[in-house]
Amino acid sequence: MADRADLKPTERFTGLANLYAVARPSYPTEAIDFIIERCQLNDRSTMADVGCGTGIATRLLARRGVAMIGVEPNDDMRQRAEAEQLAPGSAQIVFTKGRGEQTGLPDSSVDAILCAQAFHWFEPEEALKEFHRILKPSGWVALMWNERDRFDPFTTAYGAIVRALRESREVEMKFGGKAGEPLFISPLFEDVERTAFANEQSVDEQGLIMRACSTSYSPKEGEALERFKMALQDVFRQFEQDGRVTIKYETAVFTGRKI
Repeated sequence: MADRADLKPTERFTGLANLYAVARPSYPTEAIDFIIERCQLNDRSTMADVGCGTGIATRLLARRGVAMIGVEPNDDMRQRAEAEQLAPGSAQIVFTKGRGEQTGLPDSSVDAILCAQAFHWFEPEEALKEFHRILKPSGWVALMWNERDRFDPFTTAYGAIVRALRESREVEMKFGGKAGEPLFISPLFEDVERTAFANEQSVDEQGLIMRACSTSYSPKEGEALERFKMALQDVFRQFEQDGRVTIKYETAVFTGRKI
């Protein structure tokens, strides 16, 4: 089974930024509310979103008045994040190039750290040491993922198509559902807990294909891509109602406080 380094996490989303920005689900308001309360954030706080991608979660926190630093190693993803317009009244966002294991941020410089759909690409022990370094005393880390709901029939059928991809099996078997566990055993953090929220994404047929193709391990061309699209179209037609299907997620948030 491939190691993280073999999967080239900083390079694998090159060329997917525009698709990622429009096709990926957002995060539920309840999860953002929870992070703000749990991490004790306010309009004087600064939070680093490490592995921010196109800034989906970054902008949600900025809309709530939290100054954000978006840290992203992939140039395509970071430039797409920088190009996105901020909602009126949002706090400032500064984007910078860096990795989970080496953010480039100063010691004790942020009140909290967010990793949304990203921590599984990091080397966990190295990243948590880096987070501990850049957090202010008693600062918080929040690791967040949209995980497919295993009990919803359509989402289960859709997930089976995605899991049939060879590299998907490698990634999901190695990291899926367990990626937040290193926070529980880290000697650098305390008061660790996992909290879950319901989330969903309603899409038409093209939206479903775009969502599936926004994954880094989806086929990019040729017969493999055509077979992948046909399988998605088949499952869409089985479950669609009024031209749409709903992908259901459990948004998992792992939080811990710096010792």
